[in-house]
Amino acid sequence: MDDDARAHPDAGEDGAVGRLDELAGRAGTWLALSAAAPARHSGAVVADRFDRVTWHDTYEQSAALRELAGELDERHAHTADLLTDVFLAAYKAAPRLREPAEMEHSRLVNHRVVAALLESPGFAELHRETVGDPYAAALAVLAQGSALRRMLDDARPARARDERAGRARRDAGDAATAVAETLRQAADEAEEDGTVPGPAARAVRRAVEAAEAAARRADDESGRALAAAAPGVRAAARQAVARSAAAVREEAALMRAWGVGSGELERMSFDERARLAERLRTGRLAEWAELIGRFRQMADGERARKVENATGELIGVTLGNDLSRVVPSELANLGLPELRAVFAARYAAGELMLYDSQGEQATGRGAVIACVDTSHSMYEAGPGGITREAWAKACALALLDQARHAGRDFVGIVFSAADKLRVFRFPAADRPAGLGRTLDFAETFLGGGTSYQRPLTAAGELLEEEFNAAARTRGDIVMLTDDDCGVTEEWMRAWNDAKRRLGFRVFGVGIGAPRVAAAGSVLEALCDNLRSVEDFTDVHAAADLFRVI
Repeated sequence: MDDDARAHPDAGEDGAVGRLDELAGRAGTWLALSAAAPARHSGAVVADRFDRVTWHDTYEQSAALRELAGELDERHAHTADLLTDVFLAAYKAAPRLREPAEMEHSRLVNHRVVAALLESPGFAELHRETVGDPYAAALAVLAQGSALRRMLDDARPARARDERAGRARRDAGDAATAVAETLRQAADEAEEDGTVPGPAARAVRRAVEAAEAAARRADDESGRALAAAAPGVRAAARQAVARSAAAVREEAALMRAWGVGSGELERMSFDERARLAERLRTGRLAEWAELIGRFRQMADGERARKVENATGELIGVTLGNDLSRVVPSELANLGLPELRAVFAARYAAGELMLYDSQGEQATGRGAVIACVDTSHSMYEAGPGGITREAWAKACALALLDQARHAGRDFVGIVFSAADKLRVFRFPAADRPAGLGRTLDFAETFLGGGTSYQRPLTAAGELLEEEFNAAARTRGDIVMLTDDDCGVTEEWMRAWNDAKRRLGFRVFGVGIGAPRVAAAGSVLEALCDNLRSVEDFTDVHAAADLFRVI
């Protein structure tokens, strides 16, 4: 027996009398664990208080979010934290996920769900539509609602394992605290040379062994929890992201089709935007949003083809001496002294390069008035299932954009029989055009028969009113109809007098009924420019309207 064992008869079989430094070294890991552990987090996505305020405000404004939270909370724990994380992942410019070790064990399922969403191939596409937009981020959360329910249901075994792993980890922490306490007691009993009596040394060693065993159990439970994580979470997350991306993209396209800009959306409250989206999704022309968008794109393209101070449609380049149509490369010669004489000679000879255009009248400056027939026959559908009404309304909304672009007033007149007419005014000074009024105009359908005299009389009176108030002439009236009807001789004389006095033009579109625009028809007699449209999928049938109006 060695000297220490003889000096300390309580040492026992393992020679448990020991040195304090040796015991402290063995217990060092557990001393660190027994210290105040860093707080674990309930949120998987790193966020500041401003992010959380945004989420709180959005949640309070959205009844649908609160309903989803209540439904999830009935079956699962900590779902409020999950919805917060899903929202922040979509909303933040660069969402960052915490490490699993930083999370409360009870929130590890949330962490895995959010991690699967962020890792999905379609998340970047979704994120482009939702970043910085609380409404779009909330829409993404709602679109993922059913997938979140499924993932949480599938993750029940993993959550139970996580809870057991959490308890095991707490037990390991308690064991570490016991190590620290027994080592403190051993230090109190240590001799001046650092030796520790056997009982105290054995207590430290037993505490360390208990802590090691508790740590192994905690690691085992954590491993089982990870293995129990539902293997379908990633697949469900991919489907959820794809579905929410489609929903957000569809709503964004719907807003763009109706001409609702991002600036206008940002000025709306959450409820206003939600009501608008619902109205656009369920309105009479909701299914024709794509047609409306194509009309607007076509009109934008036709406007780009216009040449300032040149009449008609640009069709190429010709030679002449009309300085109002000189191409820029010719004008550039004036900037070089040595080429000015060449320019003058070519001007004198009529050999300057000029924009060439087909002969059309100069563009108008008075109001643009779209008269849209909404008699019963306008319900009839053509190619692609598009109705006559849908084509006419899409064309009229593009004309509204046209008037806005030119700084002109716009008036939409919805008509049918002589006793049925509604007038929607959009003054040029109102920018943007009132969205509620635009939707009312688009959705209004009167039914009944068709009368030309009533809407055209109203249009003429509006142009007369404009002339008297602002001395503006050269307005444009566009008649969109699928029916032919007569007018009286007296009315026709008054109509022609008004045209000469006010200088307005009348454009006609026969929709789905060639006879309406046929030679000798009443519409031909009324219009300066007439066309017939039979293929309702073709927005370019009205392209020339947007070059001359």
